[in-house]
Amino acid sequence: MSLLRPPALRAGDTVAVICASSPVDDQEHLESGLAAMRSVGLVPEVFGSARDAGSIYDYLAGDDRLRAADLTRALSDPAYAGVFMACGGYGSQRTLELVDWSRIDPARPKVLVGYSDVTALLEALAVKLGWVSLFGPMVACGGFWEGPQEYDFTQLMKLLYTPSEVKELSFPGARTLVPGIAEGMTLGGTATLIAAGLGTDTSHPAKDAILFLEDVDELPFRLDRIVTQIRRATSYLDGVAGIILGTFTECGDPAHVDRMLAERFGDLGVPVLAGVNIGHNTRMQTYPVGVRARLDADGARLTFLDQVLTDPEE
Repeated sequence: MSLLRPPALRAGDTVAVICASSPVDDQEHLESGLAAMRSVGLVPEVFGSARDAGSIYDYLAGDDRLRAADLTRALSDPAYAGVFMACGGYGSQRTLELVDWSRIDPARPKVLVGYSDVTALLEALAVKLGWVSLFGPMVACGGFWEGPQEYDFTQLMKLLYTPSEVKELSFPGARTLVPGIAEGMTLGGTATLIAAGLGTDTSHPAKDAILFLEDVDELPFRLDRIVTQIRRATSYLDGVAGIILGTFTECGDPAHVDRMLAERFGDLGVPVLAGVNIGHNTRMQTYPVGVRARLDADGARLTFLDQVLTDPEE
């Protein structure tokens, strides 16, 4: 079954823009991303965490309490129809330690969008609230701030506004590592964050799931260590239905990375599709977390068996 699906957005909706990790590198990029949001009818409200330049540590947007308070407010206040992350970086796991989950009504899901370090939040929403969320582009990052004509932005907005039209993701440039068809609930994100969350109260086991993994800027031996930890983590991969591998840019020789990923995941007895355009440094499609789907590794497509978001609330 899919997790609880948030309603689609409508023009005129107010949405929160926050940071749960690192500061925005360039406020001009943030302003450009906000302009793109306004161009499609959204009304973004920028929280303090997205304006903090690194007042405590240069790698964190404010202190942990600020980021956790912003996230809690954005998820709990009915004034906000959705939550957009301004950027990733590092720090979301620190944020999760202080989120007041008791203030958030699990029965009133709202969409949250982000990727990279935000993977920890997407996984937490699945575990703590049972909500579908979106591994997708962020407001101050490439593919979003360049403008409303950018591929990443248009793909995300199509899903947010007209989810009934987004029935599948296709990956014409992908490679079939292990053929076959699998059905399960979509999970995953950036591999570093999936590995770092193992053993915490926000880690979601991959049993009966189609697990997506991608990463960026890891030395080859470190990436090997990350995926090996995911393999070895007690029961995490037990019963996984299928695996989708996205971009692994800036991780060394691509041929070496391909060989290592095939060796690490090719013996699990499940379909494996590699090289999909989801993740860092690519024309990015948005990947929903928590939706029932069918992976066709031979046909290089992921078909959603439930609509990703519900129709907009009247």
